[in-house]
Amino acid sequence: MDHLSPVMLGFMGSLAAGSLTAIGAIPVLFGRVPSRAMRDLSLGFAAGVMLAASFFSLIIPALDAAEGMYTNEAAPAAIVCIAILLGMGAVALMNEKLPHEHFKTGREGPEAASLRRVWLFIIAITIHNFPEGLAVGVGFGSGGVEGGMPLAIGIGLQNAPEGLAVAVSLLGEGYNKYRAWGIAAMTGMVEPIGGLIGAGIMVLSEPILPWGLAFAAGAMLYVISHEIIPETHRGGHQNKATLGLAVGLVIMLFLDVWLG
Repeated sequence: MDHLSPVMLGFMGSLAAGSLTAIGAIPVLFGRVPSRAMRDLSLGFAAGVMLAASFFSLIIPALDAAEGMYTNEAAPAAIVCIAILLGMGAVALMNEKLPHEHFKTGREGPEAASLRRVWLFIIAITIHNFPEGLAVGVGFGSGGVEGGMPLAIGIGLQNAPEGLAVAVSLLGEGYNKYRAWGIAAMTGMVEPIGGLIGAGIMVLSEPILPWGLAFAAGAMLYVISHEIIPETHRGGHQNKATLGLAVGLVIMLFLDVWLG
């Protein structure tokens, strides 16, 4: 893989991670739908993986990169803090401006009566998945295989339970199992787009590096707080969800230290 460009690595890594969304949704094709408690535990695991990836694979490398560029001790911290807030703000703006619909809380964003409900769901999941692909692309674009592989593996692991959750929710909305699986699989395909953009930005200019890493972290942190954790707590299974978060966090930490 060393002969591939960082942009191609970012695309392939995010494509592989996004494809696990489809793999995770496969049980619905065989009528094997896990209980709500198990799904909440799995989504908690996904949140833990993303939380660890945000800090260990993005924020800490962003601080290290900024420290190598600036002699002022406060500058690296300030850059990373600002970039995290910008990343969170960007996803929040997408969440506000794009019409979409959540499975539990209903429609958000501008009125979009002309859009069919399934497309509102797809837009919501796209808002969710794009930052993940961006993070993988940023990881490969900034650190090659060593920088991107832990992120690709970690985000791929958490995409599997997300894909299942999407497919199960669509079944609950009346879609047949094949269409539910197909839509869930399609939502993961926005991640390679984010991967291309993230890796491309990283290779353009070295001063962008700390900004890009921390921006991607902020985008993922918003998704964790605004989407995943609230979803895992709605069914009364917060203890299982918290256990899943703890397991996901330590597994991602181990992968990052081992592979990075």
